[in-house]
Amino acid sequence: MSRSPPRPSQLQSVGSQDALALQPSLPVPQIPSSPSWVFLGGPPPWGLSFLLALQHFIVLASLLCVSHLLLLRSLPPGGLSYSYAQLLASSLFSSGVSTALQTWMGSRLPLVQAPSLEFLIPALVLTNQKLPMATQTPGNSSLMLHLCGGPGCHGLELGNTSLREVSGAVVVSGLLQGTLGLLGVPGRLFPHCGPLVLAPGLVVAGLSAHREVALFCSVHWGLALLLILLMVVCSQHLGSCQLPPCPWRLASASPTRAHIPDFRLLSVLLPVACVWIISALLGLSTIPLELSAPIEAPWFWLPHPGEWDWPLLTPRALAAGISMALAASTSSLGCYALCGWLLHLPSPPPHACSRGLSLEGLGSVLAGLLGSPMGTASSFPNVGTLSLTQAGSRRVAHLVGLLCVGLGLSPRLAQLLTTIPLPVLGGVLGVTQAVVLSTGFSSFHLADIDSGRNVFIVGFSIFIALLLPRWLREAPVLLITGWSSLDVFLRSLLTEPIFLAGLLGFFLENTISGTQLERGLGQELPSPFAAQETWMPQMSREKAVQEYGLPLSIQNLCSCIPQPLHCLCPLPEDLGDEEGEPFEPGETADLLPGFGEPCPGPTREGFSSQ
Repeated sequence: MSRSPPRPSQLQSVGSQDALALQPSLPVPQIPSSPSWVFLGGPPPWGLSFLLALQHFIVLASLLCVSHLLLLRSLPPGGLSYSYAQLLASSLFSSGVSTALQTWMGSRLPLVQAPSLEFLIPALVLTNQKLPMATQTPGNSSLMLHLCGGPGCHGLELGNTSLREVSGAVVVSGLLQGTLGLLGVPGRLFPHCGPLVLAPGLVVAGLSAHREVALFCSVHWGLALLLILLMVVCSQHLGSCQLPPCPWRLASASPTRAHIPDFRLLSVLLPVACVWIISALLGLSTIPLELSAPIEAPWFWLPHPGEWDWPLLTPRALAAGISMALAASTSSLGCYALCGWLLHLPSPPPHACSRGLSLEGLGSVLAGLLGSPMGTASSFPNVGTLSLTQAGSRRVAHLVGLLCVGLGLSPRLAQLLTTIPLPVLGGVLGVTQAVVLSTGFSSFHLADIDSGRNVFIVGFSIFIALLLPRWLREAPVLLITGWSSLDVFLRSLLTEPIFLAGLLGFFLENTISGTQLERGLGQELPSPFAAQETWMPQMSREKAVQEYGLPLSIQNLCSCIPQPLHCLCPLPEDLGDEEGEPFEPGETADLLPGFGEPCPGPTREGFSSQ
């Protein structure tokens, strides 16, 4: 059995052997074999789907707790007037709704929506500045802001006002993202983003969280290293080990029992469970003070806008919201490209990118109105988990959304997330971010990396994107222009590594002359990762294009929407097959490799050519 190279292996949509025989003359690159597995006929079993969903939920919970904990630590002392569990519950509820919408009618990729770190940086800029406190003018219902500097400024009121201002920035971010998506801006820009634009962003996305990972792992390096070791052993060393037939029943009527690589599929869930139990037995599971609940959380709670107070819209919140929207949009487009590449699908078409960003904006608006200080965006750690486990499914993403909504309705149950040991949070994010980093490096081969032009673009984009935020954090004099809102905007935007990498890569890639082949773009496929698409079998590519199609019930409404919004609908030639019949995406279009149609035995040639 051959071992896979250190770069993450690509998930593949398995086609039929007859389709491959029709294309004998297509050049097929030699992809190193990797531990592969196949289920025959039908979507993933419900039991396995639930375990995979629970695994993705753990990654989402890690990102959620890390972002909230870092933000709450930046607030003034005094706490909040409501339970932190309710804050977590509102974020979970908005993430679940956004995930369900994204997989149903958004980009249609199995992407989990979570509070992204791109929202955290502008939020920290808002809370770390001298915070305003809202006071009500006598005889007037409007709010006035004044700087809190006297002894009458109470931490409780100041903390609530600060979070309200951050929630206002999240609402502004969602409105801007939704507007960009409805106007079709992502669909127009995405075809101009080649490997030299997306790959530096993936590299920077993997590196940008190293400070936060080190901070949480340093609470107990022993537990963190144990978790990382177990995740590496399960996903890599035991990744090809297949246990005896498990009691997983396929969703189809076939009585066949499948051999599955349990260790690879559950390479996050099993290590987290082991380390969590060990930390509990050793008495090392302590709830951070910031996440402790001085106010008892209710068992059932229906999130609704204005539960505590409405978001506070100020010029500073507007500036922070714009930077949030730009950074989160850049990150999400990178997630779309990475997820499609891992699933061996063509690049997401313009209509899928526009729909995805529009619904992400809707999720952020919902999160801000519910009082959450974090918006929702496609989660890089969850995409890293998809690559680590080599399993991606819409059914799993839907279950993650349902699980988030369920816990969002019960703050008391959501409070259980605060018992996850901090080293576990850091270890999970460390491994998943490392996979994103390695995937970014592995995608450089799609362009001519020996070209001096490409070497400069890659090096300059990555170096400046990491240098500028560090310089602004450690500069002895803060960036001050005399206008507070402009200061917030510049400091927020210039400390977003992913946005800087994407902006620099996009500018240099499209202004420095280079051939299509040198840039990694096909002559007739001006889209990201087009070099990969040129050798994909024709039938497989046509089926993959259908993965981004809308459900039939929504496709019928495309003729009723206004003309300016037609950018959200697939092109007429993509709506049906060769006979012109509409295609209805269903469970057979699931993105888990091998689910949905029969395929030959797991031979090395079969998997490498498909």
